[in-house]
Amino acid sequence: MSEEINWKELSGLEKIKYDSNYLRGTLEESLADPLTGAISPSDRQISKFHGTYLQWDRDLDKERKQQKLEPAFSFLIRVRMPGGVISPQQWLQMDVLSDKYANGTLKITTRQTFQLHGVLKKNLKKTIRQINDSLLDTIAACGDVNRNVMCHANPAESPLYPEIMELSKEIGRHLMPRTKAYHEIWLDEKLIVDSKEEIEPLYGRRYLPRKFKIAIIIPPQNDCDIFSQDLGFIAIVEEEKIIGYNVVVGGGLGSTFGNTSTYPRTGNVIGFCTPDQVLKVAEQVVLIQRDNGNRVDRKLARLKYTIDRLGLDWFKNELQKQPGSSLIEAKPFKLTRNGDNYGWKKGTDDKWHLTYFVEGGRVKNSDEIQLKSAIREIAGISDGNFILTGNQNVIIAGVSEKVKNQVNAILEKNNASPGNISGLRKNSISCVALPTCPLAFSEAERYLPTLITKLENKLKEYKLLKEEIVIRMTGCPNGCGRPYLAEIGLIGKSLGYYNLYLGGSFDGTRLNKLYKETLSEQEILEVLDPIFKDYAQNRQENEKLGDFVIRTNYVTEIKEGKEFQH
Repeated sequence: MSEEINWKELSGLEKIKYDSNYLRGTLEESLADPLTGAISPSDRQISKFHGTYLQWDRDLDKERKQQKLEPAFSFLIRVRMPGGVISPQQWLQMDVLSDKYANGTLKITTRQTFQLHGVLKKNLKKTIRQINDSLLDTIAACGDVNRNVMCHANPAESPLYPEIMELSKEIGRHLMPRTKAYHEIWLDEKLIVDSKEEIEPLYGRRYLPRKFKIAIIIPPQNDCDIFSQDLGFIAIVEEEKIIGYNVVVGGGLGSTFGNTSTYPRTGNVIGFCTPDQVLKVAEQVVLIQRDNGNRVDRKLARLKYTIDRLGLDWFKNELQKQPGSSLIEAKPFKLTRNGDNYGWKKGTDDKWHLTYFVEGGRVKNSDEIQLKSAIREIAGISDGNFILTGNQNVIIAGVSEKVKNQVNAILEKNNASPGNISGLRKNSISCVALPTCPLAFSEAERYLPTLITKLENKLKEYKLLKEEIVIRMTGCPNGCGRPYLAEIGLIGKSLGYYNLYLGGSFDGTRLNKLYKETLSEQEILEVLDPIFKDYAQNRQENEKLGDFVIRTNYVTEIKEGKEFQH
């Protein structure tokens, strides 16, 4: 079969995947090599499918070059955790591993899962194995497959939460790679069948052209940013039951500076399916992308480009051809926000749920706040569980009244009681960026809190401190922090300089637009100051900032991704 493929026409990664023997590659040999803290270039690609990325501390680059040493290599490990749910025991295990093998922190991602940073190669297998011992795993958390399936996070906001939570698990299981490579390499399980005969019934030997993301929401909440997903399911509720789901396809936010062929795109609602159709629809959308996605240029390989290249009508017709995946006309729905609702809330099951703001998604101890210690202690007494949100926050979920009071006391003891924070800060997201992300041009997680503090001085002056405004910052244009859906988006252009985007909608249904390029911190403050003042003085009742800047012509509304410009 390999002779029938003209590898010269394809992205180099296509041959690496094909030759990997279903994601085995030479990972075991690379892990055993004592001469470097890295793994081979081809194994760096294959390792992503196992949930780990090679990184290095870029803060140390100059010093290590002077010493003629290789970069300070380490690994990121990402956990697969459908819907972001984790038991107290699993939280405690992740907490231990973060101290024992990583950098002492837990990073909550925008896909409702954990990342460990700073894991050395010699500890990589031990860490993944111990994650697995806690009944979690890392397979398919990265790579050209369906990744962690997201769903609406807060059980207190809908009695139907258990239904979509279970659905997120079912979709994840259904679209899981079937290779046993993960179990052989990380868990030392013996090969049961001849690996040369092993078949991936869904993905094939080359897997997908690019990563694939799925989420489920219950309106009016859009905390998963459903229009940023390759495939989304919007629950339609009638008479307190989910009668089915509107299907959204073709979202995706990654792009590349200087490449006008790349752009962020919001997904299209293409129809409605019944609950018993969901798995079939998900499978068929993945198969259409598998067979028609761009395998020549990875920058153009996501489903959004497949749809724009071949047409939305073509895509809908392809889906309609398959038994069990035909759709009917979409049902009406309304969304109100894409952020989290903070504080304690009692659910219909009489359990209490605390949505807690975690700045930058980084669970750590600092001189001021001992958040990591607090949650560790809470995990020791919890009679519920934890849920990670798509906005990098944590929900201390499903606890009794007695435990609720204990949680409050533990948070207060660790100076971690929920703070009276600004509407801007509570709606902030940042990617990791420097020092560990090799793609970052500038800071994000380490810098955004400082910038927000300076912006808060402006907001306070104009009596906007409590006004909820969505702000997101990333260190590059790849979109990991979903910046293109923010009312204020800041994309790192070079060290200390950012492009400023305005006009995203508060409910996550509209892209923002480039307003100013290559701004320093002082320039960002100077540019936003008169906009905040104008907004305070001239906004309409209940008008959000993203809508205001479009109505008052600071930027024009973007109707579709192809109109987007960096």
